[in-house]
Amino acid sequence: MNSWKKTFAIIWTGQFFSILSSYTVGFAIILWLSIKTESAEVMAYATIAALLPQALLGTVAGVFIDRWNRKTTMILADNFIAFCTLILSILFFMGVEGTWFIYGLLIMRSIGSAFHAPAMQASVPLLAPESELIRIAGINQTIQSVSNIAGPALGALLYSIMDIGWILLLDVLGAAIACTSLTFVKIPQPQKRETAEKPNVWKEMKEGIRAMMEQKGLALLFLFSIVVMFFIMPISALFPLMTLKHFGGTPFQMGIIETAWGVGALLGGVFLGFWKVSTNKVIIINLSYIILGISFVLSGILSPQLYILFIVLTALGGLSGALYMASFTTMVQEKIDPSALGRVFSMYGSVSIMPSVLGLLATGFIADAIGIASTFIYCGIIILIIGIANSFMPILLHVGKPKLGQ
Repeated sequence: MNSWKKTFAIIWTGQFFSILSSYTVGFAIILWLSIKTESAEVMAYATIAALLPQALLGTVAGVFIDRWNRKTTMILADNFIAFCTLILSILFFMGVEGTWFIYGLLIMRSIGSAFHAPAMQASVPLLAPESELIRIAGINQTIQSVSNIAGPALGALLYSIMDIGWILLLDVLGAAIACTSLTFVKIPQPQKRETAEKPNVWKEMKEGIRAMMEQKGLALLFLFSIVVMFFIMPISALFPLMTLKHFGGTPFQMGIIETAWGVGALLGGVFLGFWKVSTNKVIIINLSYIILGISFVLSGILSPQLYILFIVLTALGGLSGALYMASFTTMVQEKIDPSALGRVFSMYGSVSIMPSVLGLLATGFIADAIGIASTFIYCGIIILIIGIANSFMPILLHVGKPKLGQ
């Protein structure tokens, strides 16, 4: 615990290069799909390919994450993602390309993320004092946001001057740097039980659920988070087409929107990283819902000539997203025992994604039936209502109260 700052400095250095390369490659893939197809359904299916494997594996991945060495798990997951990206890059160099190959890469990346992300989140409370978790979450959001700002700009630039096969190789380089940094740190393991040498998946899944249910109000917070995610995911798939079709934008303007979201998220991450927040975290989460809902509604109302205001509203949405994610993650890390965190994060990721997939499957139909702008409005209204309603629920406000001394 005494050397946690040095440990995180090493981890964050590697993760920054890995995340930056992932955002760069991710935006290049979005550009490739958007320009090649201009289809809401294709964008929705690509998002499903990136989410569904993680959702299906999440129900059981946490059981093994809590048993396996978490550092080794993260390294192997990064290497798996890098290997799959390398294969797709080679296929592009050979002239073998198509949307199905992109879907395949997204599926493989999702499988790796099903193990990497929960292992990383579950390791944080073992590396730093509990009082510093919200600051660490804020700095993590800052790294994500800087990458979200630079990644699309770099992706758009590289897409204009080189083949996408070369761009994909950046992901391999980023994973190599991240794995190298992890080899220089020691990640302690939570105390293991003396019984049950062989994993009993169903039993240990139930133990993870029980650990969550024992925290009064936390399960309800999870439920509303899942509902909000159901309405966020279709919007996330439609952002590129909102720029291209509603505002008549260009690929460069698509990059500006991605950067705007990142700038907003950066501001939220910097705020949480450098100021020690003692406010009830559920209040921050509800406020983030309200801000996000308003930004979606106003974006849908804008006329095609007000693209500049769309940039501002997108940045506002990014700010709310950073506040939500950091606060929610910190609450779970504070309330759940480290020995069960892998299961809780994995199950939450799985359960939250599954309803979102249903929303994504309807994205093409909804966009064609009511229009992309109207989809922003209706989804935004629902998220706004949830944020307001949650603010009047004592059981939710109680679970977010900071402990004495924090």
